[in-house]
Amino acid sequence: MKATTIGIDLAKNLFQIHGVDEHGKVVLKRQLRLEQMAAFFANLPPALIGMEACGSAHYWARKLQGIGHTVKLMAPQFVKPYVKTNKNDVADAEPICEAVARPNMRFVPVKNIEQQAVRALHRARQGFVRARTAQANQIRGLLSEYGIVIPQGFAHIAEQVPDVIEDGANELPGLFRQLVQRLMDHLSVLHRQVLDMDAVILAWHRESDLCRKLEKIPGVGPVTATALVATIGDVKHLDNGRQLAEWLGLVPRQHSSGGKQNLLGISKRGDCYLRTLLIHCARSVIFLSRRKGVCEGWVYELIQRRNHNVAAVALANKIARIVWALWTHDREFRSDYAPAVATA
Repeated sequence: MKATTIGIDLAKNLFQIHGVDEHGKVVLKRQLRLEQMAAFFANLPPALIGMEACGSAHYWARKLQGIGHTVKLMAPQFVKPYVKTNKNDVADAEPICEAVARPNMRFVPVKNIEQQAVRALHRARQGFVRARTAQANQIRGLLSEYGIVIPQGFAHIAEQVPDVIEDGANELPGLFRQLVQRLMDHLSVLHRQVLDMDAVILAWHRESDLCRKLEKIPGVGPVTATALVATIGDVKHLDNGRQLAEWLGLVPRQHSSGGKQNLLGISKRGDCYLRTLLIHCARSVIFLSRRKGVCEGWVYELIQRRNHNVAAVALANKIARIVWALWTHDREFRSDYAPAVATA
């Protein structure tokens, strides 16, 4: 009997396969090596294949879809409730096979090669930004041990530290001056890497029609627009804008019971990097509205009722909904847009 539903426990070298037929009977249990995967599934009849959305999942999803199988990816936390015993490769493949057949399961859209490349570029850029911040803080901390205080910000370090190194009146040891100069050279290399990656992201942004549409949303720039397109993949798997905001963790958590609603802070689910970018976009909009002295509009009224952090998260939620609407309906952003009022 042929396997109609298959669960794959992904790994680096050894892959565990668990398959059942149309009646739910186990007909396939096998462990494959990396070099055996493609040939094995090429000889199988088309089947529904489930995998956890983890490392190499999108690659194998595209590979198996090209062979003729139907592949669906699931978040690991949605597969966990179907685990029946202790953790091992055999025990992990079975719940994956069971979870992928559930009618109410939520699936992760498969990303194409270009989206994965842009997402990898964002991850590398974020790593360089963190390393640059850490290096700048180290330089500031070492100089503070000698009573030299440099204000926060990369620009202040680039402007003031070279003068500190050349100043002979501050009594810094020559060995320490050489050390700070070496750290400054490393900081310059990290900064250059960030600028180079920004240039690559900007070039890809200009080539994407969708990114240019999303950029017209107030607060959204090339970095956020490209991150949205590369991370979300296909927004049509979400039914409405609220689901996108929920997918990003920008909606309140619930702890309700007995008909009594109890809303907590935001859930913080989904991609932390993307959620952070949207909140920064909202902060920029709030800051600009305050600097311009805007005394009307939804943002101004929200700031009057809530503190700025709550207002930034609420505005990030609204931006996510606007992104879904523009993306799904293929429209341009209009600042004067007014929704149609239903009439009797």
